[in-house]
Amino acid sequence: MTSRSNRLTSVLSDNRVGLLLLIIVLVVLIGSLKPMFFSPAFVIGPMLTSIAIFTVVGLAQMVVLSVGQMNLAVGGMAAIGAMGSAIVFQAFDVPLIVGIAVGLVVGGAVGALCGVLIAYAGVNSFVVTLAMSFALLGLVPAVYSWVSTGNAITVQTPGLAELGRSKLSDLCIGDTCGPDGVPLILFVAVAAMIVIGLLFSKARIGREILLTGSSDRAALLSAIPVPRRIITVHTLSGMLAALAGFMLGASTGSFTPGIGQEFMLQSFLGPILGGTLLAGGYVSVIGTFLGITITVVIRQGLLLFGVGIEGLNILLGTILLIALSADRIRSVAGARSRLRASRQQSPAKSKEEAVVS
Repeated sequence: MTSRSNRLTSVLSDNRVGLLLLIIVLVVLIGSLKPMFFSPAFVIGPMLTSIAIFTVVGLAQMVVLSVGQMNLAVGGMAAIGAMGSAIVFQAFDVPLIVGIAVGLVVGGAVGALCGVLIAYAGVNSFVVTLAMSFALLGLVPAVYSWVSTGNAITVQTPGLAELGRSKLSDLCIGDTCGPDGVPLILFVAVAAMIVIGLLFSKARIGREILLTGSSDRAALLSAIPVPRRIITVHTLSGMLAALAGFMLGASTGSFTPGIGQEFMLQSFLGPILGGTLLAGGYVSVIGTFLGITITVVIRQGLLLFGVGIEGLNILLGTILLIALSADRIRSVAGARSRLRASRQQSPAKSKEEAVVS
């Protein structure tokens, strides 16, 4: 009974369980008040598309948070990565997979540059990524205006429209088709979650990254190449941001300089609500997905109730402030708990030494 009670307590105290229950309550509440919420074509499909894109954006921020740093250029990396894919599609008519790979390489290269400056020049990640964000804010529109007269690139590559806008209901075996409202692009996000989840849970490099986030000094003493791990997470962040930018371009049918403009807030909301520590050392892929899901559900519900974009931004900003405060409270409480434990152990050790002497 005691072991079952402990397991139940552990499950209920899990942040992800609370998020899942809250999502279920919100879906039932909004759906009961606004039955339109359950429309596969007009609500469920677009909402799942947004969840897929923002989940990848959240993962892009999460991997950098794993070492206690941040990426304020996640939107710009998404824009330049998507632009790289669009340019090779337009200029060289490459296959879909090649264009995606080029975009990932471009985004990863920008991320790697940030990582090198942070790791070897000793500049704070906030300063480096903020500067990169402003640089990309000017560079991306300039390149678009140079390569495209309409300041946008419309791509007709085979498979792109199907990936970005098709649903499972479009895939049929005989007379049996998939469920309506589930976009194919959602599986791109699932694949990214699996890869990142396996990286942190099974791969040695993932454990080294988390140890670097917990204590870079301890990581150095453990012969972990801390500078290289910092470069690794920023490179990975750039690649994931580029993937999210490509997904957004594919879902809308065109690639524009505006890709990534709304990524900043979502990139922090997902991981922080999901339990990823700002100080580094702990990440949650499932939590990031659930954190993104709850913000998208809230946003869609408010839109159905006629709340404007201003009210939506106020609410999302408030949620982020609450999440940041909760993260700080958890950190302080954990530090005090460890301090009390060390103080309790010290008298016991003194008594043992006195008995021995």
